Amino acid sequence: MMRERLLANFYIAFEAVLANKLRSMLTALGIIFGVAAVIAMLAIGAGAQEEILEQIKLVGVNNIIVKPIVEQTDENIGEELGEKEKKKFSPGLTLRDVEAVKKIIPDITKVSPEILLETHIIKGGIRRSAKLVGVEPAYFQISNFELQDGSMFNEQQLIKGEPVCIIGKSVNAKFFPTENPVGKQIKCGNQWLRIVGVLKERLISESSISNLGIRDYNMDVYTPLQTILIRYENRDLITQKMIQNANSNGGGDDEDDLKTTNYHQIDRLVVQVEETEKLNPTADIVSRLLRRRHYDVVDYEITIPELLLKQQQRTKSIFNFVLGAIAGISLLVGGIGIMNIMLASVMERIKEIGLRLSIGAKKDDIIMQFMCEAVMISVSGGIVGVILGVSMALIVSNFADIPTIITFSSILLSFGVAATVGLIFGITPAKKAAEQDPITSLRYE
Repeated sequence: MMRERLLANFYIAFEAVLANKLRSMLTALGIIFGVAAVIAMLAIGAGAQEEILEQIKLVGVNNIIVKPIVEQTDENIGEELGEKEKKKFSPGLTLRDVEAVKKIIPDITKVSPEILLETHIIKGGIRRSAKLVGVEPAYFQISNFELQDGSMFNEQQLIKGEPVCIIGKSVNAKFFPTENPVGKQIKCGNQWLRIVGVLKERLISESSISNLGIRDYNMDVYTPLQTILIRYENRDLITQKMIQNANSNGGGDDEDDLKTTNYHQIDRLVVQVEETEKLNPTADIVSRLLRRRHYDVVDYEITIPELLLKQQQRTKSIFNFVLGAIAGISLLVGGIGIMNIMLASVMERIKEIGLRLSIGAKKDDIIMQFMCEAVMISVSGGIVGVILGVSMALIVSNFADIPTIITFSSILLSFGVAATVGLIFGITPAKKAAEQDPITSLRYE
């Protein structure tokens, strides 16, 4: 019996909604745009969160990065214009600094020095520019690299600087498209290197490359640090050519060129600490240690990518929260719109309400009818809003180059809120309709 009454009231409510299509559609607009905004904002927020987590994986966790810079000379403007401050000497960033960091600073898990050389790869008549990176085993662990084929460098290769290398996935695809490169030779610069391993592909977005200042790792060739120092270049050694250049430079443009010469032995140093809370204190100790070792010449810069990314993540979270709150207000406004229209509908249909009451309908039936109408409008608006929100998220992802992730939970949340809004804001009009006096209602004109 209860089920039949519910179905009958639902049918009456459905007929009433169809009889006023335009009004019902305009009533649902607030719900439609509110639900669409919630889904789109949550999708953008989830996409931003995932992108930042991927960036943290790329730079590693709890890392301090030290990069060398060529010393900038300062000029003092005094009584004699052009009189320059005496230039201080710095040995640059060297492997001796790496050993000092390992020995002196506590709570360090890994230290990874790197040397980066611009070179070219030659194989089978194909020549392409690439980067040759001299590394130690800690580099692959810190950067979360995994092997696809082959093996990592062994101890003998690392110590003796043997001519071996590990290549990125793009190098494999470019120079060895139909064969396994492990054990094959490839020419990097003026040296032939034997390939001992191939790394798995790293998917890197354009925004990650620009924001983090990282390379496309897939096109890199990795070789032991000692291989670079022995077979390619060691900027810590004084060569005959350097002495000749220093003697021949008497000033002018040549002197300016000398100032910009990279005298650092290593091009990057990554220090990994145990806990995130120790990042800032450790970075401060590293800075003071290097300043003392470089004779007060600050020819390096220290950054903590994870903290910068987490700050960026917090900023985006606050921004998404604000946008979500605005979208929630849209849902609230839509609910108020439903209540207003339903109250107006009650005033328009007083005679209909009185007729139903006079032929035996109970107050619960009237409440159920108007509640069904409100929920029907909000649910249909929610369905349209979900479709619109998903479409908006896909459009933003494709045309604005902003990553979006549409989750089932966001769809369920927004749709559930829409249905709840219709239920809550339909109560007052439904009660007002049920409280009408049948006799007065029948006389109402």
